[in-house]
Amino acid sequence: MSHTVQYKKKLLNRVRRIRGQVDAIAKALENEQECYDVLQTLAACRGAINGLMYEIVEGHLRFHVHAPGKKLTAEQEQATDQLLDVIRSYLK
Repeated sequence: MSHTVQYKKKLLNRVRRIRGQVDAIAKALENEQECYDVLQTLAACRGAINGLMYEIVEGHLRFHVHAPGKKLTAEQEQATDQLLDVIRSYLK
């Protein structure tokens, strides 16, 4: 089973929250809110999208790149964690 299917409900909830943030951006622009408010909402939306991206990348790495069911060596586990740390830092 794919990790996106396994965590479908959780991922879709994140997407729905992102959709709400995008709607808030549109509403802010329609209501001619201050640019600071629009920028804050954009930043929050970007952070939410990056969080979703990280979650899917992590699942892809752990469920598809590594051989499913195969035990990783300590070195492989450490390398995986380090790569994910770099990706997480990049997406922040």
